[in-house]
Amino acid sequence: MNKFLLAGIVVSLMSCMSSVDSNRDHLVFRYNEHKNIGSLDPAFSKDLADIWATNQLFNGLVQMDEDLNVEPSIASSWQISEDALTYNFSLREDVYFHKHELFGKDSTRTVSAHDFEYSFKRLTDPQVASPGSWVLNKVDQFNAIDDHTFQIQLKQPFPAFLGLLTMKYCSVVPREIVEHYGSDFRSNPIGTGPFKFKRWEENIKLVFRRNNNYFERDMSGNALPYLEAVAITFLPEKQSEFLQFAQGNIDFVSGLDASYKDEILTADGKLKALYADDVNMIRGPYLNTEYLAFFMDSNLPEIQSSLIRQAINYGFDRQKMMTYLRNGIGIPAHGGFIPKGLPGYDESIGFSYQPEKARQLIDQYKAESNTDNPAITITTTSNYLSFCEYIQKELQKTGLDVTVDVIPASSLKDSKANGKLDMFRASWIADYPDAENYLSLYFSKNFAPNGPNYTHYKNDLFDSWYEAAFTETDPKEREILYTKMDSLVMASAPVVPLFYDEVVRFTRKEVKGLGINPVNLLELKKVKKR
Repeated sequence: MNKFLLAGIVVSLMSCMSSVDSNRDHLVFRYNEHKNIGSLDPAFSKDLADIWATNQLFNGLVQMDEDLNVEPSIASSWQISEDALTYNFSLREDVYFHKHELFGKDSTRTVSAHDFEYSFKRLTDPQVASPGSWVLNKVDQFNAIDDHTFQIQLKQPFPAFLGLLTMKYCSVVPREIVEHYGSDFRSNPIGTGPFKFKRWEENIKLVFRRNNNYFERDMSGNALPYLEAVAITFLPEKQSEFLQFAQGNIDFVSGLDASYKDEILTADGKLKALYADDVNMIRGPYLNTEYLAFFMDSNLPEIQSSLIRQAINYGFDRQKMMTYLRNGIGIPAHGGFIPKGLPGYDESIGFSYQPEKARQLIDQYKAESNTDNPAITITTTSNYLSFCEYIQKELQKTGLDVTVDVIPASSLKDSKANGKLDMFRASWIADYPDAENYLSLYFSKNFAPNGPNYTHYKNDLFDSWYEAAFTETDPKEREILYTKMDSLVMASAPVVPLFYDEVVRFTRKEVKGLGINPVNLLELKKVKKR
């Protein structure tokens, strides 16, 4: 793109972005959300964009640190019964909801166990239709014992349950505010988080301000958060987002997009000298599997054929793909669906690059089906077009005709959930750090749209192992079971794992305290700007 044209775009974009008091710029953290935000109601925090926003506004019983350890949040402590079925949470008494006139004279009130009882009931209410209701599927009952004690009883032991409670779905919300706004609570959120809602011009800008009543403090006893405000813009293109970052108009860019990867990184994944004085790069493991998926209930014979599905898995070089399309950021997926870094991962159960074997499988399919020209269509979004075009080019060498169809992210999300796509690109980011979360995509009772099984994979043996894993209390035995399940899935090849991602964050040098974690949660309460 012409440099003068780029400069014009930057000036134009800057004119569209209203400021949050430029004299206090060092107290405002600015980032762009190119995927937009659908709701600020934590019961609908399904996508990363929504999770990042609601994480600034809401708290739950527990939270996760950067090493994925569960630690206290509104619950100061908890006890688990010997049979691992009953959890008693003791709540802090100094947690206040953000101020709102509906709270009456003091404009706020403390959080009680009854608020959690209401919030959990709301999460499971069919009328609310929260996409996070599944989080409580293993819960038998929950109730407030008193104002400061909240009890949860499980149907069966579930080793990952505390991690599950760290999800934003499980945030506490105030009944009187939710009932006042109804469905408009999505744009009038009142929580307990380090920041409070200020203003939302949808598709333009979202502003949070500091919550001066926030209950958490740093190691020195100083009140959190340090920042005065968070300002989020909604430029839809990643290239425009990067231009704003390069100009110093936003403080942070997450991920590596094809539109700017060669601009900021060397071929071996290092920060280029041009940016070394102004930019920091943070990189670490990310519990995210990027993949192609087949809809197993498709009427297309190519999708129904395990020969075709295996040929696609064998037919392209994942290592070469990562080197040329991601500058070496990410781990080629030669294992199963469980990403590297989680117990249960096994690099020996996946597919390696074997082009000759791929050709043989395609030839076998042609012979058995009397088809001279087998064909598939991969549906993707523009952000992953380069990956799909690379795979298309490689697979066509095996004798498979491949078409790539690019549609908007919102359309792909809806179509894959409703079984309207035969083959599509997708990713699965861990909701909680346990391999069961990944394997839930292949449990037959989780068929989309009512669950995350987008492929409609069904295997009775897998289902029996999956259910057995919940009652297995020995971590090593559970890990073995996870690997067996993953291996069974890969044998049927309902998916094509592409790579296990890495978190890559670019920040301006003046930003301090922005850490990194394997679930890519954006934590801003300890961030400072010089």
